[in-house]
Amino acid sequence: MFKIFIIEDDKQLVNLLKEHLHKFGYDVQSVDDFEEVRNQFEQYSPHLVLLDVNLPKFDGYYWCRQIRSISTCPILFISARDSKMDQVMALDNGADDYITKPFDYEIVTAKINSQLRRAYGQYASTENGRSYTVHGLTLDVERLQLSLNEQTIELSLTEAKILDELMKKLERVVSRDRLLEKIWDDQAFVDDNTLNVYVTRVRKKLTLLGINDAIQTIRGQGYRLIPDWGHKE
Repeated sequence: MFKIFIIEDDKQLVNLLKEHLHKFGYDVQSVDDFEEVRNQFEQYSPHLVLLDVNLPKFDGYYWCRQIRSISTCPILFISARDSKMDQVMALDNGADDYITKPFDYEIVTAKINSQLRRAYGQYASTENGRSYTVHGLTLDVERLQLSLNEQTIELSLTEAKILDELMKKLERVVSRDRLLEKIWDDQAFVDDNTLNVYVTRVRKKLTLLGINDAIQTIRGQGYRLIPDWGHKE
């Protein structure tokens, strides 16, 4: 059962969302201490977060960054703020979508379903997180770990994001723009040189598992992951 965490201080809205989402089989929990949002998130370990902008003490952008530092789960903002700048700030701080109030509950449900399909659909292998396995190489996106032949190494969040994109589009070119957009969440500014550095780090991490030259540079376009390790002894 998918778990949805609601970070919203409007109790009436929270109750209506819970009632609606329960009908679709979701397990739903809401924050009850706005000074302990991150701790409650970690304890509940949800698959998706609904997050308001206007909150007691810290705003939703702050908590979005906090969650992004420990998780890549989908985050949907729900807010009465409808300016372009607010939506841009939400996405820049790591949100996956932005829904303005008042909203249609069916649309909220459809967006939740869409995000869950993208995050945990055909690639999901556990209920505790999102992982991909390609020819024995497993990327655990939530735990920031990469494993092959019973050997596991740790990844940074940015390294995991890059591998996340490359493994989802195996043997296809992933544009530099797409990778820059993907890692933008945890960087104040990311340029081409920064991306080069991160890709080099990912290659070194693969080497630690005995995988060499799997990431090809496609000049002027981007990068491509070729799973040739699956054909080696």
